Amino acid sequence: MKKYFLYTKFTAKAVFAEEFVNNLIEASKLVSTAKGCRLYVIGKDNNDKNSVWVTEIWDSKDDHDNSLKGERVRELISKTIPMVAEQPQKLKELEIVGGYLPTNEEAEEN
Repeated sequence: MKKYFLYTKFTAKAVFAEEFVNNLIEASKLVSTAKGCRLYVIGKDNNDKNSVWVTEIWDSKDDHDNSLKGERVRELISKTIPMVAEQPQKLKELEIVGGYLPTNEEAEEN
């Protein structure tokens, strides 16, 4: 079950915090149909309203990297970059070696 796991912290400029989250939600919709995407979850920090955490699971790092090449994704990235207050922190880049991860069929049933 080797999968690519990415955990990233983004900090938005305060004036753009809500719009930034909305853009990440839009990104999740775009990548949800990308080859190899198993999970794309956005979380907000209740103690830091400008921080947003994104957790991603992909079949491979290549699948993740290729998902960033789509025209709509690139447009969304270009629109979102000016909203970032500081460089995103790629906190962990891991290879999943075990545990429970629903198959596509199980995820569709829920």
